[in-house]
Amino acid sequence: MLRTERRAVVHEGGKKAIVVALLANSGIFIAKVVGFLITGAASMLAEAVHSLADTGNQALLLLGGRRAERAASAEHPFGYGAERYFWAFIVAMVIFLLGSLFALYEGVHKFLDPHPLEQPAVAIGILGVAILLECWSFKTAITEANRLRGDLGWSQFIKGTKEAELPVVLLEDLGALVGLAVALIAVVLSVVLNDPRWDAIGSIVIGLLLAAIAVVLAGEMKSLLIGEAASEQNISIIQEAIVDSPQVSGLIHMRTMHLGPGEILLAAKIEFRAGLSVEIVSDEINAAEGRIRGALNLKVVSYLEPDLFRRS
Repeated sequence: MLRTERRAVVHEGGKKAIVVALLANSGIFIAKVVGFLITGAASMLAEAVHSLADTGNQALLLLGGRRAERAASAEHPFGYGAERYFWAFIVAMVIFLLGSLFALYEGVHKFLDPHPLEQPAVAIGILGVAILLECWSFKTAITEANRLRGDLGWSQFIKGTKEAELPVVLLEDLGALVGLAVALIAVVLSVVLNDPRWDAIGSIVIGLLLAAIAVVLAGEMKSLLIGEAASEQNISIIQEAIVDSPQVSGLIHMRTMHLGPGEILLAAKIEFRAGLSVEIVSDEINAAEGRIRGALNLKVVSYLEPDLFRRS
């Protein structure tokens, strides 16, 4: 398979996870709204807003992916790949503002002014269906992420990946499953203990959960927006490719930065053997760029400069 094809598979995998999550959350949102209208459960309303936020977030991720594929322009000569990170950052803000704060407000309000639940069996049934749909979405996201993470643990993958979409969908789905479990437990406790404040507590817990997810996502996307270096593995590959020539004496220094999930900017100063002609140095630089592109599963924008290593 060609490297360009492998890059396409990576983005298609993220897109598939987003589309499945969008379909699942749309259905879950409708079910939860109906459940809230019937039962009046605060945790059900909090979960409905959570699903609404997730549905909007998936739409934003699809928008970001599409806009990131635009060709480079005079104003943006390195392209629009970082738009994926921008929209993922907006997603984190939506989770916090629309999901977390509303759930906290609704939970505190219902705790101070509790009302008994109506037809709790309906709420339990709807939450059960929602859990099944969310499991479908989560399983799809895990399957697509496993194609990228290799031997990395999940926390390492989420912190280290340069993909914007998959970490967002993974954390959203995980948060949704935990939130649904909390809502289900809260409704059951409200019925068994005949105390509707448990439902309000469930809403508050969901709000805190969403706030935690938003903080993690915002931190990761902020780092990518500022500009992260290539992975240690890719840096080693680049270094080996540069010095893999008898005409190269050494690598003086090198800098890398991701312009998007599948593209990096590379700048390096290379020490060549003394006495080489300009033509040979130029050919060697072109050859080094070819070796780098051949070794990496990434698009590389490279600026390689010959220089002398001045030893003190």
